[in-house]
Amino acid sequence: MPTTQSTQNVQNVQNAIDAALDRLGPRLRRIREQKDLSLAALSRSTGISTSTLSRLESGQRRPALDLLLRIAAALAVPLDTIIAAPRLVAGPHPGAGGRTFLTLTASRSVNEATKLTIASGESDVFLRTHPGSEWLYVLSGRLRLVLGAEDLVLRPGDAAEFDTRHPHWFGAVGNGQVEVLSLFSAEGRRVRVRARSVSRPLS
Repeated sequence: MPTTQSTQNVQNVQNAIDAALDRLGPRLRRIREQKDLSLAALSRSTGISTSTLSRLESGQRRPALDLLLRIAAALAVPLDTIIAAPRLVAGPHPGAGGRTFLTLTASRSVNEATKLTIASGESDVFLRTHPGSEWLYVLSGRLRLVLGAEDLVLRPGDAAEFDTRHPHWFGAVGNGQVEVLSLFSAEGRRVRVRARSVSRPLS
């Protein structure tokens, strides 16, 4: 039996495909007009009826691959100029220690953006290191951030950036959960953001 998470992932994929197809019509019309071609002229060069082309541009018809290939050839543009691959964003998925992760960027993005929800009650501090650079921004709740010998508390609106090669750990403070936006660069590049860094001792 499919799990709730797998069902949500399937729905996310379908939503991404639908969004990509919704953008196809306006793209196709814009490219055709930039080429200064009428529907009739494009019909003659592709062998596709003007009514079919009109329905494609208005979103009333979903495209078949053979139609798209013929249109791309007639317009002399790459296929992905007309329809880009859908951007798939995973739904929230649970992790260890009562943490939930929501990926906000495509898998090949240089900077990985994630929304983390961390439940209270995780008291054990386990320092870890790995290559990269991470920027954290607290959306709600209080975040305990341990960086080597420093023990800090960040509140909503606070941000911190650190080299993940240094020992670090973070979790929720108090009885409530904390929501955090994380931007991580595995290549160790500094994440360019407009936010303030805060060093507030644990209290």
